[in-house]
Amino acid sequence: MSLRDPNAAPSQVDEIELAFRVPLPPSTSTFFLDSEPSNQLASISNHSRSDTGLRSVNEVALPPADGGFGAWSFLAAAFTVEAIVWGFPDAYGVFLNSYLQDPRYATQKSATSLLPLIGTLSSGIIYCSAPIINPIATRYPHHRRKSMWLGAALCSGTLFGASYATEIFQLIILQGVLYAIGGSLLYLPCISYMSEWFIARRGMANGILFAGTAAGGLLIPLVLPLLTEKYGLATTLRILGIAMAVLIFPILPFIRGRLPQTRVQIQGPVPRGAPGPQRWFKQRSFWILLAVNTLQGSAYFVPIVYLPTFAHDLQVNASKSAVTVALLNAASVVGRLSMGYLSDTFNPWMLAFSILITTSATSFILWGVLSYSFAGLVAFGIAYGTVAGGWTCLWTGFVKPLAKDDLVMSTTLYGYLLLSRGVGNIVSTPISARLYSQTHLNHNANATAAVVQSKIGFEVGDGRFETMIVYVGTCFAGAAGVAALGWVMDVRKRREGEAR
Repeated sequence: MSLRDPNAAPSQVDEIELAFRVPLPPSTSTFFLDSEPSNQLASISNHSRSDTGLRSVNEVALPPADGGFGAWSFLAAAFTVEAIVWGFPDAYGVFLNSYLQDPRYATQKSATSLLPLIGTLSSGIIYCSAPIINPIATRYPHHRRKSMWLGAALCSGTLFGASYATEIFQLIILQGVLYAIGGSLLYLPCISYMSEWFIARRGMANGILFAGTAAGGLLIPLVLPLLTEKYGLATTLRILGIAMAVLIFPILPFIRGRLPQTRVQIQGPVPRGAPGPQRWFKQRSFWILLAVNTLQGSAYFVPIVYLPTFAHDLQVNASKSAVTVALLNAASVVGRLSMGYLSDTFNPWMLAFSILITTSATSFILWGVLSYSFAGLVAFGIAYGTVAGGWTCLWTGFVKPLAKDDLVMSTTLYGYLLLSRGVGNIVSTPISARLYSQTHLNHNANATAAVVQSKIGFEVGDGRFETMIVYVGTCFAGAAGVAALGWVMDVRKRREGEAR
């Protein structure tokens, strides 16, 4: 153990190095903490609790990992945060429809191009902010809970404030940018705490956590139309802002770390000859994972955004359109829970290739061929949600071999995965909008006739979805091909390790 020179000038944060065991100590292990931290630390003996320099020593037993009230209460609270924070961006299509029908916004310049940006900003910024917020949270871990309270206030306050907006740029700032900043401050600490509470069952826990997004995407789109129809858009935003505060603030005390929090910066020693903390930067497998993750993100969000529009071109009413989206998100819950569970046992590269190639076939066959009727569209939504929705729950299986039991590195790697997925999300918006504007069939027949004559999904809506479906299926197929390369490299690496 090494300590800073006691004769050195005092600073705000002392730095010490503590030897630690891998994996994390079980619940019977203890930490011995100075109850009155000072800037000058004395030597700590491994053999005595009463050494000179410690004025008061407290024995703090760690709560159990992978189970117990602390772990499950944290997971339940984090699930709720995930559902609420991500539910609103996923349900933005309902807001968009209301904004476009509101004369205050629809008559403003470039309304049709600016209003859709709000949903993309709210989700894209949350994804892309992880590499910025996570290092700060790692450097100052005792401020994570404070950031969550600030984030909750921002999320609820921006929705409430958006109800008074009269200009589109005000909505972009409030419901787009500021909401995303609040969501990042509220959501990202949940990811860092997850690695403390769940070790052996981390894949299963991440599956439950990420299922919160699908749960929010299931409930919120069904509630919003009822509220806007009864109370109007402005009052609905105020109700949602208040409801968010009522739901989130009481559960924040349950979202806490398993390890004791201290203002002392703790730094584990690096064994002699071991790779540095940025060793993942030289791992080809991680760069392959980033490529697969970006390709998957470039395709995954397109059907979710355009499924209601596709249903409209099938002459499906608004209530049935909501059902298709709800079923897709409900199926995503099943997909995420199952992939989270399987990632604890099976090779993640094998699982990745399987779900990506299956999603590609689902897009081409169920969406492109069989979705010429409402029943076919429902079948596609359920299959797509089940298969494609479980992708993020495989991240634990990829990160664990790279980070081992380094909590800081795990959080860092998750941040880069969120960033690459956010890039894919943002890039897919202009691409899908461009593809949707293209048509490939004659416009001599009216829309109703086109629906009657459509024998395959590619022909729905005068064929304007054809290139979009091809784009989605091709992206998933390309991601599957890259995942196959990663799988081959991983198998070869494992064989070489066994041979040694």
